[in-house]
Amino acid sequence: MTDSRPATRRTVLAAAVATAAAAVASQTALSPAAASPLPASPPAPGTGPGGARTGARTGSTVDYRAWTSAADWRSGTGRGTRVATGDRPGITIAAPAGTTDYTDPHTRRTAAWEYAVWTSPVHRLPVPAGELVASWNAHTPAGTWIRIEMRGTYTDGTDTPWYTLGVWAAGDEDIRRTSVDDQGDGKSSVWTDTFAVDDTSTGLRLASYRLRATLHRAPGTDATPVVWRLGAMGSDVPDRFEVPASAPGVAAGVELDVPRYSQNTHIGQYPEYDNGGEAWCSPTSSQMIIEYWGRRPTAEDLSWVNPEYADPQVCHAARFTYDYQYSGCGNWPFNTAYAATYRDMQGVVTRLDSLADAESLVRAGIPLITSQSFMESELDGAGYGTAGHLMTVIGFTKDGDVIANDPASDSNEAVRRVYKRRQFENIWLRTKRYNDKGQVRSGTGGICYILFPAKPSPAQHRALRALGIR
Repeated sequence: MTDSRPATRRTVLAAAVATAAAAVASQTALSPAAASPLPASPPAPGTGPGGARTGARTGSTVDYRAWTSAADWRSGTGRGTRVATGDRPGITIAAPAGTTDYTDPHTRRTAAWEYAVWTSPVHRLPVPAGELVASWNAHTPAGTWIRIEMRGTYTDGTDTPWYTLGVWAAGDEDIRRTSVDDQGDGKSSVWTDTFAVDDTSTGLRLASYRLRATLHRAPGTDATPVVWRLGAMGSDVPDRFEVPASAPGVAAGVELDVPRYSQNTHIGQYPEYDNGGEAWCSPTSSQMIIEYWGRRPTAEDLSWVNPEYADPQVCHAARFTYDYQYSGCGNWPFNTAYAATYRDMQGVVTRLDSLADAESLVRAGIPLITSQSFMESELDGAGYGTAGHLMTVIGFTKDGDVIANDPASDSNEAVRRVYKRRQFENIWLRTKRYNDKGQVRSGTGGICYILFPAKPSPAQHRALRALGIR
């Protein structure tokens, strides 16, 4: 039905301020680029190169920063890359910086790859963070792939190692997209897609960071990845079992016409992708929103799916969001990267501060995908409890209750649900909760995916910019 496995990586990640039981000692393997120390004096809070504003949210403990424009890309440091201009600026391989061998941990195949590297300027977090999640949008034609990394500086002045936050390709023939386990330095760890300070009770936080994209291609070819968006969400949401109740806002009475797909109708299909549909809440939700924006896979894309299966695009989404290390389809940035493989689409992972933020998006015509965990008794009408589940927020009733397309349903017709406003906002925004045994577990702290067009409308642009997304 839903990804409710106890004590999983996702349930650990869900906390807005994660505390690991033990630090992981080993460091991640570096990409071919040589590690370099961070500058001693990062830019002032809320500013980028030359003092430009980054779109930081005033008064928020959440900061999303991305590099997307030609000026952004030129502000970084490239080795073997060039800035591709046009309607959608990005970085590509110009002349490779070198060649490296990569052994795929899942196929055990070793191959040589040419590479080029782009490193962002330092971004200083307006509020030092306990967690960070990167996300990216890229085109990776056959014979290409990318590695995304982060290196930060703690509030005590020391640096993290270069952490791998994703090895990614749109396809699965050249390499298997994967997260990297066992990354840590005794102060922080990477849990699949999330960097987290191990013990925030000490006061240690991440003060600043830079991101690095290493672009790979088969030697001797002209193929190249194109990275259009590279960003990260840093957050320091306080521990809380409850959040203040809110009143209905600007989206009361607004419902978006989002397609409805059930994950449960796919139970038993393609069990090699996280045991089939019972754990496909994330790709099913992503596919609903992708199709809301008028995009969908072609008949050729779907030719590998058993023709007897209904809604083959859900199977397709599961395959192409699958993280071979996590052994699941719930890797957050892999889902937003998948959405961005469709024509002129973008996707980011961030946190929202309130249900009012979600209402402003819906009012502008932008549905969102939220992550939450709860006991069955905490969400009337759900009919299940979960340690981690994704669903889409598509509108609000006139009374302000949440209209959701919940993929944990037995049919497409049953996907549309109305959940009580107070219950929904609390299970989504809290960072701590009790399970049915009375044990303290983590909450998701407002995590969401936002998928939107490369050229949003003026109203959509304003709603996104208010959340620091440009």
